[in-house]
Amino acid sequence: MDQASGEVRRVAVVGGGTAGWMAAAALARAFTRPSGLAVEITLVESESIGTVGVGEATIPPIRQFIRMLGLAEDDFIRSTAATAKLGICFKDWGAPGSDYFHGFGDYGPTVAGQAWRQYLFRLKAAGRIEGIEPWSLPAVMARAGRFAPPVDDPRSALSHYSYAFQFDAGLFARRLRTLAEGLGVMRCEGRIVDVVQHPDTGHVAAVRLEDDRQVEADLFIDCSGFRGLLIEQSMKAGYEDWSHWLPCDRAIALPCAAARPAEPFTTARARSAGWQWRIPLQHRVGNGYVYSSAHIDDQAALDDLLGQVESPPLAEPNRLRFVTGRRREVWKGNVVALGLASGFLEPLESTSISLIQNAIGRLLQLFPDRGFDPALIREYNRASALEVERIRDFIVLHYHLAQRADGDLWRQCRETTPPDSLMHKIELFRAQGDVPLLEDESFREDSWTAVFTGLGVWPRRATPLVGVDELDDVERQAARFAELIRQAVASLPAHSEHFTGYAR
Repeated sequence: MDQASGEVRRVAVVGGGTAGWMAAAALARAFTRPSGLAVEITLVESESIGTVGVGEATIPPIRQFIRMLGLAEDDFIRSTAATAKLGICFKDWGAPGSDYFHGFGDYGPTVAGQAWRQYLFRLKAAGRIEGIEPWSLPAVMARAGRFAPPVDDPRSALSHYSYAFQFDAGLFARRLRTLAEGLGVMRCEGRIVDVVQHPDTGHVAAVRLEDDRQVEADLFIDCSGFRGLLIEQSMKAGYEDWSHWLPCDRAIALPCAAARPAEPFTTARARSAGWQWRIPLQHRVGNGYVYSSAHIDDQAALDDLLGQVESPPLAEPNRLRFVTGRRREVWKGNVVALGLASGFLEPLESTSISLIQNAIGRLLQLFPDRGFDPALIREYNRASALEVERIRDFIVLHYHLAQRADGDLWRQCRETTPPDSLMHKIELFRAQGDVPLLEDESFREDSWTAVFTGLGVWPRRATPLVGVDELDDVERQAARFAELIRQAVASLPAHSEHFTGYAR
C-alpha cells in the first residue's frame, strides 16, 4: 500500500454536544483546503439522546481555541451568552465565612531574578502582610466587579493577567455546529444500535444506526459521554478509578434567573458533603452541587441546592452520576475518546473543556495514517495521562487542605494520603514556597500558590535569595505595587458595562 492510499480519508465523530462539535469543527478547520475538506468528517448524533452540557466555565486557553477556529471573540460572546471569567472565588473551604480567590494572573513582576511571591512570603513570615490577594490583579478586578481585556503595553499593570469565559455550553455546541457544517462536516441523525468491528484487527469498521444505515470511517472519535460506547463497550480500554482521592460521585445542575449583575468570576462554595458552583451568564445563572452520595442522599442534596439558588429554577434538575478517573487508554486501535468518554474530573477548576481542547490539539499533532503506528498511540496516551493526572493533583489539593470541620467527607479527604506527585509539591511548598512544575501541567506556580495560601498553608520561609534587601524596603515596594494595581482597577469599567452590548 502506498502512502496516499494509507492516509486517513474518513473520520466519524460519535456523539455531539460540546466535545463532539469541538472535535468536528477543529478537524474541519485543520483539513480545509481550497478544493474542500481533505478528510471526510461525519458527526453522528441523536436528538433523542441528551447531552450533559453543564460545563459552562473555562480557563484562559479557550481563547486560543476560538482564535484557531477563526471565530471572532465578539461573535463567540454574542452567540454563547458569555461573560468574562477572571478566576474562581472559593467560599467556606476554610472556616465558615472564609474565602479566597484563584485568579488568572501572577502576583507581580520578577525582581532580581526572583518571583515576587517569594518577597510576599518573606513579608508574611515577618507579620507585615495578612495575605497576597492585593497583588493579584485579576482578584482585585473581580472583587471590584470590573473588567476589560489586557492592554498590549507590557509596562502597564493591566497587561499582566488573562481571562476566560463563562458561557452556555448548549449554545456553544450550536455555534460550533454551524461553523463545522459550513466547512463541510456532515451531520448524521440517528441512534447507534451496533458497533461493527474488524474480525482480524478489532478496529471499529462502522457504527450501525437503528434504521440499518451504517457509517464507516478509518478513524473514530468517541464523544458518547460517560458510557464510552466505542472506547469502553467495544474496545475495552479499561478505567482507572480515583474516587479514593476524590470521593464525590454525584452532581445536580440547575439554572435560574440572575438576581444581580453578572460577576466576572465563578463561585465554588463548600458544603458539608461537597461543593456548589455558581456561574453567571448574560441570560441566566448556572448552579450545581457536586457531592458524595456516601455522605448525603440525593433529595437532601437537591434541597440544599434549592436553598442556595437566588431565584426559582428555570428547568428541571439535571442529575449526573460519575466515577472520577480516566480511561487506561484514551486511544486504542482506531478509536480516540474525548470529553466524558475519556474519563471524568469534577468541574472544581473548570478544566473539562480545556482537556477536550488539548486532546484535539494532541490528536492533530499525532494524526495517524491507516496503519495506526503504535508509537503515535503510545505518545498520545502517555501525554494524555500526564495531563489529567496533574489536574487531578490540583483538584485533590483543594480537598486535602480544606479546613472544614463539618461532615465526614472533609475528614476523609484530609486523612487520605494524596498521590506521591502531589505530596512532593506540598512538602516543597511548605519548606520554601517552591512549586515544582512537572511535564504537562495545566496550572502554573501562581495558581498553586493561590490555593495553598488561600487554605492557610504558607512556606516556613522564603528563599534566602530574597533576603538581601532591607525588609522595610521590600514592604514599601510591595505597597507601591499594590497601589498601582488598585489605581489601575479603579480606571476600568464595570464588568456588566463591558458586556451590555451583547445581552441576548
